[in-house]
Amino acid sequence: MKASFDKAATTYDQSFTNTLIGKLQRNLVYEVVSKHLYQIKNILEINCGTGEDAIWLAKKGIEVTASDISTEMIFIANSKKNLKNLNFIHADINTISEQFSDKKFDLVFSNFGGLNCLNIDELSDFLNSVSTILSEKGKLILVIMPKNTLWEKVYFILKGKFKTAFRRAKKVVFANVDGISVPTYYYNPKDIVNLSKTNFNYLDVKPVGVFIPPSFLEPFFKNKKGFLGLLKTLESRIKNWSFLSKYADHYLIVLQKK
Repeated sequence: MKASFDKAATTYDQSFTNTLIGKLQRNLVYEVVSKHLYQIKNILEINCGTGEDAIWLAKKGIEVTASDISTEMIFIANSKKNLKNLNFIHADINTISEQFSDKKFDLVFSNFGGLNCLNIDELSDFLNSVSTILSEKGKLILVIMPKNTLWEKVYFILKGKFKTAFRRAKKVVFANVDGISVPTYYYNPKDIVNLSKTNFNYLDVKPVGVFIPPSFLEPFFKNKKGFLGLLKTLESRIKNWSFLSKYADHYLIVLQKK
């Protein structure tokens, strides 16, 4: 997995972070995360990629430790770093609780499908162990790709690619990351709630990308800013409709340590 994301590191900002769709989806996430930052002193971000979210969080005056399995992602993130309260660290999500066993964080955050790289056993282990590095009543905010994304189904059905349209229903999908196949697993909000119920209380879930399309459609929309603006308006009207979360491109779920 590390090699896959090392290869993607140099193009990630260009292919997602700085795209119109990437910015719109990230702003939806930030709007929700902002509501949970009250009295948060320190944050651990996992799967931090090139560091955009960590920088945004650190600019709010919070102590941020951001980690990723890819050394190349961390290298690029460090090249952007100019904040004393921000530290980028190479770490594997499967051993994250062991690596930070001597620390307690008020919030652990993972954005844009990092946890979709874990199979169900690995995800269950993560949800069981991460509570040990959270402070009392600490929160876990995860942005995950669900199984029932409407955009993918409609787009690929219209293209006559019926197997691809329903690929997220499979146990595992091998996603193409710069020519390398990466095993990817999809989870609906109910799956996360069930896997985490031993150590966490469920607080909230929000859709991210019901009307705003997936990033792979950026080439189509980059010259259709008016249409994308309309989709943004529609998204703003349903952003609190939690029941749509499993049909969005991603969803944000908030859990709190028991």
